[in-house]
Amino acid sequence: MPKGTVGSLAYAVQRFLAALGLLVIVVTATPLVRWWAFALAGPWEDPGGDVLIVLGGSAEDDGAIGESSFRRSQYGALVFKEGRFKEMLLSGGSNGGGPSIAEAMRDYLICLGIPAQAIHLEPYSRNTRENALFAKDTLAGLPGTKVLLTSDYHMARAYRAFRKVGIVVQPRPFPDAIKRAGSFATRWPAFLDVGRETIALGYYFARRWI
Repeated sequence: MPKGTVGSLAYAVQRFLAALGLLVIVVTATPLVRWWAFALAGPWEDPGGDVLIVLGGSAEDDGAIGESSFRRSQYGALVFKEGRFKEMLLSGGSNGGGPSIAEAMRDYLICLGIPAQAIHLEPYSRNTRENALFAKDTLAGLPGTKVLLTSDYHMARAYRAFRKVGIVVQPRPFPDAIKRAGSFATRWPAFLDVGRETIALGYYFARRWI
């Protein structure tokens, strides 16, 4: 390999390592993740309504709810128990041949004391756009104000996806990445979530899905 090429490669590696080191410092030692999650969450007004829409997130291979779905279920139960909602819609399909995320979340929510008769399912969607598209018919049969609950970092894309297909919702994010950003052990996973979500937001804008 020519000396000039070796020198250019070494310089590129140095630049990359310097940038990586700076990123580590910024994520670890500044409130960047918290600020970023707040920006993606949008207005924080905690509205009440008639129908609470809770979006599924991750799932395990055996059909159990994943970490993000678990957190959304927990906050969904807390919000529903405030007594301001009559119905709850869970949206999320299967990541394989097992039960859907919505079904797994329903079972967990019933264990948390949410009445089974108040829970409606949308068990087919595989992404945020499909959450909105596939929930539309069910929501048309549920009168009243709709409130959308999902993770703080997910709200910007989810809210716009629902509005894009003609579903009027009030956003109700909960502190997911914001809360995890407060702990060193969970700050980097939260950073990866807000980073991936920002890329997904740009993709949805490009596809005109939001």
